[in-house]
Amino acid sequence: MEFDLENPLTNFDDFHVSSTVPTFIPSFFLAESDHMPTETYIKTLKASDLATSIRREAICSISQFSCKFSPFLSYLAVNYLDRFLSSQGLPQPTTWVLRLVAISCVSLAAKMNKLEFELTNFQGDGGYMFEAQTIERMEYVILGALKWRMRSITPFSFISFFISLFKLKDPPLMGVLKARAVEIIMEAQNDIKLLEFKPSIIAATALVCASHELFPSQFPSFRKAISYCSYVNKENMLNCYNSIIDMGWRSNKAEDMVSQQFSSSERDMLKRRKTDDYGKNHTVHLSQVQHC
Repeated sequence: MEFDLENPLTNFDDFHVSSTVPTFIPSFFLAESDHMPTETYIKTLKASDLATSIRREAICSISQFSCKFSPFLSYLAVNYLDRFLSSQGLPQPTTWVLRLVAISCVSLAAKMNKLEFELTNFQGDGGYMFEAQTIERMEYVILGALKWRMRSITPFSFISFFISLFKLKDPPLMGVLKARAVEIIMEAQNDIKLLEFKPSIIAATALVCASHELFPSQFPSFRKAISYCSYVNKENMLNCYNSIIDMGWRSNKAEDMVSQQFSSSERDMLKRRKTDDYGKNHTVHLSQVQHC
C-alpha cells in the first residue's frame, strides 16, 4: 500500500470514515510520541552548536539528494534522521558518514512512497560514492533503530482533522488555508525549537498561524475551536506559536500562496473578504492564543 503522510496507517480500509473526520484519528494522537526524537536528543541540540551543525549538514544532504522529488519525501527522510540520531547518538562530524546516513534516509523514504529510482542518481556530488550494499546495510541499521516504525505520524496526519473543526464551507478557502499550514510545517521542521512539540501541536499551531494571516476576523473562532479540542494542550500550543514567531514566520508568504492558487477574480474576492475582516477586527494579539 502506498504511503501517505496524511494517513500513515496501513489498514485504512478497515476503518469507518465519517462525512468529515476518520474514526482512526484518536489512534494518531495515542501513537504520535513514538515517532518523535527523544528529549535527550533535543536537549543536546539546544546545548551544542556542534550537534546543531551536524544535524544541519545532514539535512542539507537530504535536501540535495531529494531535490527531484516531492518535499514530503524530504520531510519524511528528515523525520527518519532525527529519530535515528535520537536513538543512536550523534556521529562524529565526518562528511562521508553524514552523507551515508542522509542518502539511506532518503532511500528509505523513497521506498515507502514506492518511487522508482537509481541510487546512482543520488550520488557523485561531493566526491562520495557508496555501493548499493553499503547503503542497504545502513538502511537496516536505521530500520532497527526506528523499530521498523516507518509509517511516521507527522503534523500532516492531523491537518484535515483540525480543519474540520473550523466548519469552513468554501473548498477553495479550505485549500489555501491547508496549503499555507503545510508550508509553515515544512519550514518548522528544520528549527530545533520545534522538535520538542508533538506533531498534533505543530499541525494545530500551523493552522492557527495560517488562519491569522488569511482570515483575521475568523481567527478568534478558529483558535477557540482548536483550543477546545480535548486532544490539544493549550499551553503547549502557545509555546509552539511563540516558537514559530521566533522562527521568522511572515504573513506576506500567505499573499504569495494566494496568488499561486487562485485566479485573479478569486484573488480579488479573497482580498475583499480579508479587507472586510480587518475592518471588523483589525487587531489580533498573540495573547488571544492563550486566553481561550
